[in-house]
Amino acid sequence: MDTLGAAVAHDLGTAVATAARLGGGDVAESYRMDLADGRRVFAKTHRTPPPGFFTTEAAGLQQLREPDAIAVPEVLAVSDGDDSSPPRLVLEWIDEGGRSSVDDEYEFGRRLARLHLTGAPCFGRDDRRTTGSLALPNDPCTDWVEFFGDRRLTPLLRIARGRRSLDHDTLHALGRTIDRLGDLGVPVEPPARLHGDLWAGNRLVDRSGRSWLIDPAFHGGHREYDLAMMRLFGGFARPCFDGYAAEAPLADGWEARVPLHQLAPLVVHAIKFGGGYVDATQRALDAVDRI
Repeated sequence: MDTLGAAVAHDLGTAVATAARLGGGDVAESYRMDLADGRRVFAKTHRTPPPGFFTTEAAGLQQLREPDAIAVPEVLAVSDGDDSSPPRLVLEWIDEGGRSSVDDEYEFGRRLARLHLTGAPCFGRDDRRTTGSLALPNDPCTDWVEFFGDRRLTPLLRIARGRRSLDHDTLHALGRTIDRLGDLGVPVEPPARLHGDLWAGNRLVDRSGRSWLIDPAFHGGHREYDLAMMRLFGGFARPCFDGYAAEAPLADGWEARVPLHQLAPLVVHAIKFGGGYVDATQRALDAVDRI
């Protein structure tokens, strides 16, 4: 903590008066820091981060924050570390702990739709930075079928086969789905500006009820993907989806396609954690077969 505090003080030009370790977070160590100039910030570090870990996250936050469509914490400092200082990401502090009312949920849905509609340069990322601990590729693609097939499901199939995370029948069904991507009714749309990992744990609700996006896996993709991710683990009320539809209606049949978009995160979880995620992957594939 001493080296992190010293690095943050150097980054922000003021001393760290107090620091408290925060709970949560799968891989990083997070802290609340009160600075000598009166500010409070959020800082996190990582003992053994993959290359570009924090600068990739910071770039994603900036991509989501840039259109001013939805609340995203400001990046105050970022470094992937060197011999003299630890890797770190420093963000403005958000006083969370509020409750999201029906109106707040509806407004969040509207703002998410506005974010998506600002678009992205390509399917994937023009900086080609990878996604997540499995380093899924984000090389630019011109259409969704190519991106979801070649940059998501095919690499995941290879990893799952190599690690024996899924059985032969499930792998075969996944391969069959990859071959059918262009025939599953996903509407052709320009790439949307996606959060990319939008489960409830990556949304903060502040004391006023306003929602903030954190921990993105930003990329250009199909906007149905973020909505499907929101449905995977719950935590987003129906008015959120109603607000989205009021701002930017989705094509008919999008709810039937939710299991298709959920395949990528489900296979990731099956590879990393096994257990019920293996069965959930097969159920999603069964649902895709019925499309």
